[in-house]
Amino acid sequence: MTTQSAAVPRNRLWAASLGAIGVVYGDIGTSPLYAFKESVAAAGGANAGIDAVLGVLSLIIWSLVIVVSIKYMVVILKADNDGEGGILSLMALAQRSNKNSNPLVARIIGLGILGAALFFCDALITPAISVLSAVEGVALLNPDLEQLIVPATIAIIICLFLIQQFGTHWVSRFFSPVMILWFFCLGALGVYHLLQEPRVLLAVNPYYGVKLLLANPGLASAILGAVFLTLTGAEALYSDMGHFGRKPVRIAWFFFVWPALLLNYFGQGALVIGNPAMLSNPFYGLVPVAFLPALIALATTATVIASQAVITGAYSATRQAVQLDLLPRVAILQTSERERGQIYVPLTNFLMCLAVIAFVLLFRSSSGLSAAYGVAVVGDMLITTMLGALVALASWR
Repeated sequence: MTTQSAAVPRNRLWAASLGAIGVVYGDIGTSPLYAFKESVAAAGGANAGIDAVLGVLSLIIWSLVIVVSIKYMVVILKADNDGEGGILSLMALAQRSNKNSNPLVARIIGLGILGAALFFCDALITPAISVLSAVEGVALLNPDLEQLIVPATIAIIICLFLIQQFGTHWVSRFFSPVMILWFFCLGALGVYHLLQEPRVLLAVNPYYGVKLLLANPGLASAILGAVFLTLTGAEALYSDMGHFGRKPVRIAWFFFVWPALLLNYFGQGALVIGNPAMLSNPFYGLVPVAFLPALIALATTATVIASQAVITGAYSATRQAVQLDLLPRVAILQTSERERGQIYVPLTNFLMCLAVIAFVLLFRSSSGLSAAYGVAVVGDMLITTMLGALVALASWR
């Protein structure tokens, strides 16, 4: 296992961190559009009181802390294989750490292959569900545009995959300014409403989350399932580590992305506590009606960008699968002279584009894809936890 802590010029480190915001965090960064609303709806919807809102917020906050900040940022990102991340890198490390146990090695390989398959499923579903939800959001401005949702989605997907050939660095230069603006708006809107209803800060106490689950045992699974939507994209950030390095991914999360997400969730909670009628769409309720078109346009762009994390992650997974002899050799193009992890795989890009378009034509709505999306992400995260535990036990003691 190599480390990426060698001396890196500070300007390059911060440039890579800003690039990571645009490429790595698009998926998890757009979860405030729907995650809080769905979570409160699962906890009782319009009948949910202040305790339910605080409970949902507490579960969201501590899920981000435990799963993303601790599990992935602190622990799993340590498990890089020559600078590469992702489920297959973790499989290789676990295999190497337990090489004296043949039965265990066979199980590790099986888990790795299953995890890679689930990650590729995630990589195919994410662009379809992200772009569909983006175009559906635009339709809120004009219901007559509903019949154009599928054709417009396919056009955007084709453009998204066409620009991949220019490389991660070029894509991040285009995407990063948009996502920086997006996260700034998330944080600013959250702060404004947080100041109007500071009681929402009580949600930092995990007591409220536990209380909500114990008070509603029949709804606990549904509530946790909805809260899980806040974590989508966490697995992709580990796969994308090879494109930017461990330190830039961590810097982008702890200093920019995580604070913006927390502030926005607090803001949505404060809005609903002060005005329960806003539960129907608390995210767009954060702005006055006059600013709604601008926010929808920004949200649409950010949601389209959200698919970038899994696309670049799929390139890394393809290269690792070829190196491990799990896939036949394919053309892999280096797109950066300085960063070894920045690559483009034409065949993967082409096949993914076809598959994503097929998903759009088959399901035709983001809600139709949500169940398959959840199964792929949950399964992938579970396998990462199992393999990560094996690496921690055998290599890190």
